[in-house]
Amino acid sequence: MASLSFKHVIKQYQQGRQSLQVIHGIDAEIGDGEFVVIVGPSGCGKSTLLRMVAGLEEISGGEILIGPRVVNRLEPAQRDIAMVFQNYALYPHMSVFDNMAYGLKIAKLARTEIESRVLRAARILELEPLLDRKPRQLSGGQRQRVAMGRAIVRQPQVFLFDEPLSNLDAKLRAQTRLEIQQLHRELGVTSLFVTHDQVEAMTLAQRMIVMNKGRMEQFGTPEEVYARPATTFVASFIGSPPMNLLQQAPGVAAGAILGIRPEHVDLADDGWTLQVESVELLGAERLVHTRLGTESLTLRMPEEQVPPALGGSLRARPRADRLHRFDAQTGIRLP
Repeated sequence: MASLSFKHVIKQYQQGRQSLQVIHGIDAEIGDGEFVVIVGPSGCGKSTLLRMVAGLEEISGGEILIGPRVVNRLEPAQRDIAMVFQNYALYPHMSVFDNMAYGLKIAKLARTEIESRVLRAARILELEPLLDRKPRQLSGGQRQRVAMGRAIVRQPQVFLFDEPLSNLDAKLRAQTRLEIQQLHRELGVTSLFVTHDQVEAMTLAQRMIVMNKGRMEQFGTPEEVYARPATTFVASFIGSPPMNLLQQAPGVAAGAILGIRPEHVDLADDGWTLQVESVELLGAERLVHTRLGTESLTLRMPEEQVPPALGGSLRARPRADRLHRFDAQTGIRLP
């Protein structure tokens, strides 16, 4: 195992005589054995950053270190990493055992060592009954576990996960998230996991990097990122539904944006007057979408509370100790 360090990492592509920079100076220290998730919308640079760690993309500037080694110019095979892809990338003509063992055979490990590693990974991932099957005989979740098993047997210093759950249905995604958490607890290998799904990031990460347009907007624990978002982008991206961001609400200072989570707005006789536009029932709770003047505001209400009438109005007040303020021009959190 090893730590993973980004030191002002830059990525740019040459387009004729011009260069297009897509990663803008990432600095981050990931501890030995830590599970870090990179999350952000499509096109934010998260997969590019992961691929630079893997050696699949050249680094235009700065340094990436795995442990004490600068790996900028090392080939992927020299970096002691293992990668799990979105599309499984299994050999269809090989059994589960042979898929997991293939890389070890190429590395010319002893047969007994190969068998020992594969059987251990199969036990961890509950694949022992499936070792003789071909990929076409497996479900999507089982194929993904085989892909993870192929990474485990390598015994790398760093695991890299590139949106490995995106091809699974919602139920399987939730189940596989639990399996990945259990896997990390058992192996303790430094892991970098890329996703565009903020729920996936919140549930998996020990710490998370929130990226936007090639920049790291915030690096912290899920609790820190949710409770104290560093920017309006983080506030609007992390959380479902996202934080309400208001510029024209009563009490908002000029040049500022007021932020409040939907669960921190309470019904109150002396509160703001809100016009009810729609109500979503989500099982144990309701989301009430309202309008405050020209701005939208969402409230989270328990299911047992009587829902407001569509087209009507209600009174509500934000909790004073849960308000967030951001600079209206830069979007950066204010003290």
